[in-house]
Amino acid sequence: MATLVAIGALAVVPRLVGDEQERSGLAEFYRAPAGAAEGAPGSVVRVEPMRGDPLDADAWRIMYRTTDVHGERVLATGVVIAPRGTPPSEGRTVLAWGHSTSGTAEQCAPSRSFDPFIDVEGMRMMLDRGYTIVATDYVGMGTAGPDSYLVGVTAGNSVLDSVRAAREIPDAGAGTSVILWGHSQGGQAALFAAERAEAYAPELGLTAVAVAAPAADLTALLQGHLDDVSGATIGSYAFEAYAQVYRDRGAALDSVLTSEAQRVLPRMNELCLLTDLSELHRIAQPVVGDFFAADPGSVEPWATLLRENSAGAAFDAPLFVAQGMRDRLVLPDDTEQFVEHEREQGIEVDFHPIAEADHGTVAYLALPALDSWLDSLGV
Repeated sequence: MATLVAIGALAVVPRLVGDEQERSGLAEFYRAPAGAAEGAPGSVVRVEPMRGDPLDADAWRIMYRTTDVHGERVLATGVVIAPRGTPPSEGRTVLAWGHSTSGTAEQCAPSRSFDPFIDVEGMRMMLDRGYTIVATDYVGMGTAGPDSYLVGVTAGNSVLDSVRAAREIPDAGAGTSVILWGHSQGGQAALFAAERAEAYAPELGLTAVAVAAPAADLTALLQGHLDDVSGATIGSYAFEAYAQVYRDRGAALDSVLTSEAQRVLPRMNELCLLTDLSELHRIAQPVVGDFFAADPGSVEPWATLLRENSAGAAFDAPLFVAQGMRDRLVLPDDTEQFVEHEREQGIEVDFHPIAEADHGTVAYLALPALDSWLDSLGV
């Protein structure tokens, strides 16, 4: 046990020390130059090596261009991680990671957090498989931009363009073969990336798609939490985002949220989910049961917007879906219905219900099955 602890310390301590050294000048990286969004989607605005590399890997912080749901050029940030050593002649397979909900404010971006690698679920396994990893922050986090929380097209584009950006870093050795892997919010992002890949990024070869407890059916997700604190928390992020992004389609907050909910929304949207969860729940608790003025799934334009931002279109790649049976956020029945829908679309789905997993643990507990599934695909 002592030996294992010592080995773990040797692996983790240098990256934490390096990360701490970057803290003082970190904000400067995220200040976008004037006109920075002008350029081809996936092209890099800036890149810098990170001091806190994972063991036997190199890492870079990136700012790159992408496209939002309206077709406008916007910016996103993230990290790229690659194993050391010579990549194969065709380049390494790229594992594009979609993170679960961390918030919507710029400071909630994973790449800005202390030890930004810790929430890349399965990072060590993916590096050991020889993949280059790219982890987007999504649009509107990390650097200034429109809010994109659960906006499927924007999220999917930011994932695909993160792969293009990784390919612009010569030492990352990134090829064109792509695996998508996402958890919760990141599951929605990965699924939309899969659905859009052929048309949006035809130069990339989609090899496989894997999701854990995906936010696939937004109508079902919200209807399951109309009267609890999760609904208020998710709603604080989602409805603020949609009211901004879909203003031109009449997405007015007062048509779906109570005045009390609208009052607490600005403060909740300043807070990050993991680091500020207690404060988020403190603010949300008084409005639980008095957050929604109407069921979003039955009020327009919200009902249509939720359907448009739910996954379900066909794509040409096998799909791995993990679901924790103790999950109280993304409910098992909803994921099982999504799996059946995907199979009806002709997608080859490998479904893994995990009895002991909840929403927070499902992605990690799914890793052994995911590893075996990737082996079976020969990727």
